[in-house]
Amino acid sequence: MRNKYYDLIDQTFEFPQDEFRTEDGELYFHDIPLMEIIKQYGTPLKITYLPKISSQIQRAKRMFNVAIAKTDYKGSYNYCYCTKSSHFSFVMEEALKNDINLETSSAFDINLIQELHSQELIGKDKVIVCNGFKKEQYIENIVDIFNDGFHNVIPILDNKNEFAMLDQCLQEKTASANSQISTLKSQLNLGIRIASEEEPKFDFYTSRLGIRYHDIVSFYEEAIKNNPRYSFKMLHFFINTGIRDTAYYWNELSKCVNVYCDLKHVCPELDSLNIGGGFPIKSSLAATYDYEYMAEEILAQIKNICANRGVEEPNIFTEFGSFTVGESGATLYSILDQKQQNDRELWYMIDSSFITTLPDTWGINQRFIMLPINHWDCEYRRVFLGGLTCDSEDYYNADSHANAIFLPKLQKDDPLYIGFFHTGAYQESLGGYGGIQHCLIPAPKHIIIDKDENGDYTTKLFAKEQSHKSMLKILGY
Repeated sequence: MRNKYYDLIDQTFEFPQDEFRTEDGELYFHDIPLMEIIKQYGTPLKITYLPKISSQIQRAKRMFNVAIAKTDYKGSYNYCYCTKSSHFSFVMEEALKNDINLETSSAFDINLIQELHSQELIGKDKVIVCNGFKKEQYIENIVDIFNDGFHNVIPILDNKNEFAMLDQCLQEKTASANSQISTLKSQLNLGIRIASEEEPKFDFYTSRLGIRYHDIVSFYEEAIKNNPRYSFKMLHFFINTGIRDTAYYWNELSKCVNVYCDLKHVCPELDSLNIGGGFPIKSSLAATYDYEYMAEEILAQIKNICANRGVEEPNIFTEFGSFTVGESGATLYSILDQKQQNDRELWYMIDSSFITTLPDTWGINQRFIMLPINHWDCEYRRVFLGGLTCDSEDYYNADSHANAIFLPKLQKDDPLYIGFFHTGAYQESLGGYGGIQHCLIPAPKHIIIDKDENGDYTTKLFAKEQSHKSMLKILGY
């Protein structure tokens, strides 16, 4: 009878897979023996595997460049990393090894750009796409780095009032710095974000971000066209559901490209279309997303619409955040005990909290790849996973491919360890990294894993488990 956990996975998925395999009943992640990591560092534990970040960037570049060749697309492809997905220094340093541009979301993001430059990790020629609804400080910081020589910074206007604030700030700061804005070289590049329409299942019809489709051309002609301080370069498009092969996505993309063509007819310097982020990450061993097809089809549709409208194809920008860093992350726990709460529900209690360490599982019902680290050669059972907080929502009870989870049966005197994989985007910032956690559950250790020139893995402790002293200090004790 095939009733071991390995048999369950082998019968359900194609296994082993690129990043997962087993040996002697234990799981390897990118050929890294996770039980050895656990024996060295313990649990709960956050892991970032740096080589995956570079491989994802190179993968996207390769896919779009192949698509450009196949479709005879005339524009270029430009990869931006969406910094809000993970601001950690080790993530930024790894990503910047791959000749990429950056996308920011807030005022402090610009301070991060300045810090990267001070550490000589980026030059002032880097394209910096500035998204988000902009408070006064954000606008001031954008103007500051522009006046400091970052002439490829591109503020993306989220609303009409933003432009008036930007123009006033630019005039005041450049005048005080005795700067002269008279040549094309020193014009501030601009972009506009389209307020895309949402899927019918949303609670609202139109995104709160951006300017309405029908207002964009008139706003450009009235406010920007004859202003010598600006060069309008980019139209920005993004939908919340991401890049997916649905009628909704293709319809919104078509409307966006047609707005681009309308603008191009009255704005010759416009040359870039930013299609935002949205390439999904692998959240199940059964994932089947066809990245190559989507890249090729996006370019083909843009090219076709532009040809029909008599417009040259734009340069393409993407802002991949989760795709860049998500699959580099893993979160490991141990099972502390089991609780049989009724005839059908058996709970495995983890040594941390889902709310504090994987907040997306609680906030948006996100599902990650969840696998045991050991005991693959043991029988399995259906279980529910519970976190340590007193919150009734601190649990995990389904995978992305099934409305249930299965794990090996607990063995006496041999703890079970489990891992959640591809957790590298957003979780630390949403969970309040280094701050106060629900029920004062401490933030876990965080290690960085890399590979040396010989292909051997190396580990480095980035952060110790949060201490009670650091929490009490934040609380004023």
